[in-house]
Amino acid sequence: MAPTDLQVGHEASFSRTIAECDVYAFAGLTGDFAPQHMDEAAMRASAFGRRIAHGAMMVGFMSRASTMVTAGLSTTNKEETLVSLGYDRVRFLAPVFMGDTITVAYRVTAVDPVKRRTRAEVRITNESGTLVAVAENILQWVRNAAPAS
Repeated sequence: MAPTDLQVGHEASFSRTIAECDVYAFAGLTGDFAPQHMDEAAMRASAFGRRIAHGAMMVGFMSRASTMVTAGLSTTNKEETLVSLGYDRVRFLAPVFMGDTITVAYRVTAVDPVKRRTRAEVRITNESGTLVAVAENILQWVRNAAPAS
């Protein structure tokens, strides 16, 4: 696979309902037990009125969409391996609550065959169409080390 195998406009999306068990599992995995995610009573008194899902969980869903857009393409070969360089301009624009159904949309916006990378816009909306998170993802084809002889 090469950057030119992904074209501007290639896209992937999926939807998922955020369950309480997702938030607890993510907290256990990351160690982020902040009251915003875990303490319902405290959050009832907050501006949000209830617990919110981790923003970092939303970035994880962005990663899933990145993997989906490259599905069916070889992401490693003798010469190169595809990796994510990261997410730029990540913003959490609105809270995601337990029970919300989110849709993650990933769309390739630029291909640079010289630098061996692509850029993509990632947008997450909730079931009412509110934009809750955005980012730009950069994928890079990294040259593999020469095999030892």
